[in-house]
Amino acid sequence: MRAPEMATNDPAAGVSSETAASSTTSTSRRSFLKVSAAGASALVIGTYLPFLRGSATAAAIGNGIGGASGPASAADLNAFVRVAPDDTVTVICKHFEMGQGTTTGLSTLVAEELDAAWSQMRFEFAPNDASVYNNLFFGPVQATGGSSSIANSFEQMRRAGATARAMLVQAAADRWGVPAAEISVAEGVVSHPGSGSEASFGELVAAAAELTPPAPESVTLKSPDEWTLIGTEVPRLDSHDKTTGAAEFALDVRRPGMLRAVVARAPKFGATVASFDPAPALAIDGVTDVVQIHNGVAVLAIDSWAAIIGKRALDITWDESGAETRSSAEMLQDYRALADGSEYLVAEQAGDADGALAGAAAIVEAEFTFPYLVHAPMEPMSGVIELGAGTAEIWSGSQIQTIDAGVAAQVLGIDPANVTIHTTLAGGSFGRRGNKVGDWTAELAAIAKAIDGRAPVQLVWTREDDVRGGYYRPMVLHRVRAGVGANGGVAGWRHRIVTQSIVTGTAMEPMMVQDGVDHSSVEGAADTLYGIEDMSVELTTANSPVSTLWWRSVGHTHTAFVMETMMDELARAAGRDPVEFRLAHLGSHPRAAACLDLAAEKAGWGDALEGADGDARRGRGVAYHYSFNTHCAEVVDVTVDGSDISVDRVVAAVDCGIAVNPDVIRAQVEGAIGFAVSAALRNAITLGEGGAVEQSNFHDYEPTRMRDMPTVEVHIVQSAEAPTGIGEPGVPPLAPAIANAVFAATGERLRNLPLRLEG
Repeated sequence: MRAPEMATNDPAAGVSSETAASSTTSTSRRSFLKVSAAGASALVIGTYLPFLRGSATAAAIGNGIGGASGPASAADLNAFVRVAPDDTVTVICKHFEMGQGTTTGLSTLVAEELDAAWSQMRFEFAPNDASVYNNLFFGPVQATGGSSSIANSFEQMRRAGATARAMLVQAAADRWGVPAAEISVAEGVVSHPGSGSEASFGELVAAAAELTPPAPESVTLKSPDEWTLIGTEVPRLDSHDKTTGAAEFALDVRRPGMLRAVVARAPKFGATVASFDPAPALAIDGVTDVVQIHNGVAVLAIDSWAAIIGKRALDITWDESGAETRSSAEMLQDYRALADGSEYLVAEQAGDADGALAGAAAIVEAEFTFPYLVHAPMEPMSGVIELGAGTAEIWSGSQIQTIDAGVAAQVLGIDPANVTIHTTLAGGSFGRRGNKVGDWTAELAAIAKAIDGRAPVQLVWTREDDVRGGYYRPMVLHRVRAGVGANGGVAGWRHRIVTQSIVTGTAMEPMMVQDGVDHSSVEGAADTLYGIEDMSVELTTANSPVSTLWWRSVGHTHTAFVMETMMDELARAAGRDPVEFRLAHLGSHPRAAACLDLAAEKAGWGDALEGADGDARRGRGVAYHYSFNTHCAEVVDVTVDGSDISVDRVVAAVDCGIAVNPDVIRAQVEGAIGFAVSAALRNAITLGEGGAVEQSNFHDYEPTRMRDMPTVEVHIVQSAEAPTGIGEPGVPPLAPAIANAVFAATGERLRNLPLRLEG
């Protein structure tokens, strides 16, 4: 039996046995590392013990963070809660908001224990200070990722709210001369029923701020039956400003005398600047500077359009001696040669896969391929930097503040403590802004340094920069040989994966690669929940200058497709129903089985589909996957008309523990499905002859359009377990469920993404 996946967002105490088991396994790609300053072009890492446990801000509660940006005389009752005289309550959010609803979720946790009215709640982003605002699952690193925001903050933010409540109650008790135990709080009003005394938060906050905060572990948290906000669909806090245009993104930031900058990067990965002539760019009206940085040539101007035109005018000669010059097709052939070879590492070994296969009643062998994928968030990378005397201020949609501050510091040669990051909202990320090397932050700092910091600089990436700029989901090849036995179950599974490592060869390798295996390459296969007794998962790591990065759900994007289409094919080979076959192999994981059962029930699994018009055919497919400690099952209905595949309906079930805000959870799953549809049906980044990227914008790397979006139903399994991840788990099951539905409609197995049928 496989163990659950390596912990990427292992919840606090009180979780189920399935989740708890994952806390004992190895660290994965989300075990971020402490950055130290050294060198201008390389990220230097200091190690620490990952997955630091406990109440991370116990020592910091009550220290405050300074109320300069809050209303006059506002008081910080602890590091996460600021109450103003006008009764507004501002939650200091340590996690980044990129559209996933984190700020609303964190504020809900605080408001619940504070007994605030939802109309009082506001949010702002925490300063970059990992000693106070670290991700409890990542160690002393301030970061958002791995679908961990609510999971790691669930108890911490509730305790912050309860601590603030206790201080307001004590202030009222002192004012009225009554025992604190006789005071109640509801909807932002503190009252003493016996005397009829009442006060708002704002009326009490000055006195409360003078009190010594209780230890966070000493406050009593509400029991679930007392919750009034957790589990309800409170409105999102960021919607109003985003709707009216008041929300600030990095491109909205303006500083006095600011210059705009764009960067001309190499057209082939691994190429470097051999020489360049700045004169044509400097001749463009508005261009002020042309400077070489570590990865290209930057053009600065008084506005972004002048900078873009100046970049186009540059005459650059590139040194391609170290560049990737293979096409995607050539790389894939090399991957096949690696898969044929004897050089590999064992990621998982259980039982005797070869022996079981030798006695199998039927064998299924298959090869699967997956292209590079770009994140393509609606808002490309951008940021603003302003240098002072040994200091730097950055305005950015920063997902890993600790890495970004460290990278800027090492480029500038200053102390990381002297780098201030003002985190802004961001228009999506999907992993792109959580860069292991802080690439665009390094560019920003290098440009400012190159002009001696004489003016603030705003770096702008165009859509073409984003699509061609790398940090892609890696290209992958899988080969699987699996069997079914006389008993109708899986009898042997041999699995070879060839792909680039996301972190091998970087400073993160010592902490995130074990025995040569980058877990993000094999997660979802090597740690499957399916009870496969005889299984071998092997990894061969390919090398290329093409830069790679985790992409929404990381390795699960390809391993789930392979596992779930193979399980479907094995079920057919065994003559068993695909849902029943999966359930039979999930016997020791009741939460997994319940999630799959719910999706099947709500989708009407086993019921006949309505017929399609003309020659079109319809089919229904299913997939289940466990990622980020969350169970997700999806049932998909498709229509196939010639070579066209239309996704008509998706019914999803998720078990992510306690549903803090069911509406946000549904939105995340709906969004994940929308994100995954285009990756399943058409998206690919390909290198043409000579190694240059062939795609450039949304015309040839098209995201999901409204016309593509299926009807989506999301069903949330009721749970009393601690919350787990929800931002990513909706992605992995979608593509295999589509492929399985296409097989049901046509009898044709599609094993390569994007899915394509011959006409």
